[in-house]
Amino acid sequence: MPYDGAVVLKIKGTMLMPLHHTEPYRIPFDVPELAFDEAVRLAADTGTIPGDAGPLLETVVDMLDELGRPDQVFDVLQVAGTNGKSSTVRFTEAILRGEGCRTALYTSPHLVCYPERMEVCGRVVADDVFAHGVSAAAEAGRRVNARRVEEGRQRYTITPFDLLTVAALVAFAEAGVEVAVLEVGLGGRWDATSATNPVGVAVTGIGLDHMRILGNTLAEIAAEKAAVIKPGRFAVLGEGTHEPEVQQVMDERCAACGVTPVVVRHEVISLPRFMGDDLAVRCPAPRAAYTVRLPKPAYQAQNVACAVDMAEEYLGRPLDEALLNASLAACPTPGRFDVLARDPLLMIDACHNPQSCDAFVGSVGEIAPERSARPALLIAALTDKDAAGIVQSLVPAFPRIAVTQTDSPRALPACDLATLVRAELDREGRPATDLVAVYPCVPEALGALERAGEAVVAAGTITLAGEVAAFVAK
Repeated sequence: MPYDGAVVLKIKGTMLMPLHHTEPYRIPFDVPELAFDEAVRLAADTGTIPGDAGPLLETVVDMLDELGRPDQVFDVLQVAGTNGKSSTVRFTEAILRGEGCRTALYTSPHLVCYPERMEVCGRVVADDVFAHGVSAAAEAGRRVNARRVEEGRQRYTITPFDLLTVAALVAFAEAGVEVAVLEVGLGGRWDATSATNPVGVAVTGIGLDHMRILGNTLAEIAAEKAAVIKPGRFAVLGEGTHEPEVQQVMDERCAACGVTPVVVRHEVISLPRFMGDDLAVRCPAPRAAYTVRLPKPAYQAQNVACAVDMAEEYLGRPLDEALLNASLAACPTPGRFDVLARDPLLMIDACHNPQSCDAFVGSVGEIAPERSARPALLIAALTDKDAAGIVQSLVPAFPRIAVTQTDSPRALPACDLATLVRAELDREGRPATDLVAVYPCVPEALGALERAGEAVVAAGTITLAGEVAAFVAK
């Protein structure tokens, strides 16, 4: 029997939480099953499943209603922000799983393959589970649009992110999870994940990203992301929200919603001395202070602290410090300071805006203070990002630069990126020869650098990190 929308409460720790159904979730209609390759093609459609009404949040709401609200048979935690979302989602899920919860996580984008976006209990969902979720979402969308046409209304435009979000929620409901941690894809106010009703939200930080969509100032972007804060939800404000312009927006939103936020703080005890060494962080959460050690770079400290606060608020009690440390130490962060090979070094980082690039560069500098001792940089960027800011952050930090472009339709042409790199080298007074090569595609770049025996760090866009990871995995 599909979920009927009734709300029943139970006590979990010190908080009121939705009571999950004892009966397993079932899709309330027959689903024509897609093969995995068909599901991937549908998910990879960078256009849309066409309609006339445009992509709307109501699209996802109606698809979930059609499916009997799979998202309401488990608790939802939602994480928004410009930087640190994926890591915070992963850390939060790992902590809660270590505390005994049956968990799920939803992140975007993937590095290599679409199922990576969905995990249940720390494992990427199987191909058939992914295909089934996409099949259910597609059929729900078809049914919703057919009914709208019958009623004389315009069909919804269903985006790939709409489809994947609904698919993930179906997969999680059928897996019987207790709590799912969802990463906001874009903004917050109109994001597909906002069709759910989270019990708690976090905003990690605010930077200038997706400006054509979200706004041209920090305050405008902050307002879009702060929209995930609503009455009746707990809210965690990461350290990236502490800038006065952003903090004012967050404070006003919390006050309007009657929410007293948890404001994240942390103290770095010791920094990694080499690749793979531990970062030690003190996290003073509302119910207890924790000292954690994990093999991550320094910029992850604020994301760890945000996840600790998120997990503690959800559980409504102090965390077990031993379990906390074990969970964080074992938690992967794909594409974040991710060493794929060691001889020679090949590392990827998915930093994709000036703020995340600055954090990455800071971590590199802590391990290798001298530029001359660092690897070469392989850089790519996207047209809808602040490419000039990314170049200004990354290029000064590395002794040699190679430029390429990904196969994304949003890729900045390698020749245009090379122009930005040359301008930055000139501004620094460095020789033009520090730009060692311009490659038309990632495989060609990696092949040439490998033949040269060059140690390489690839950064500048998530799509570059993914293509490098896929190349190595072959």
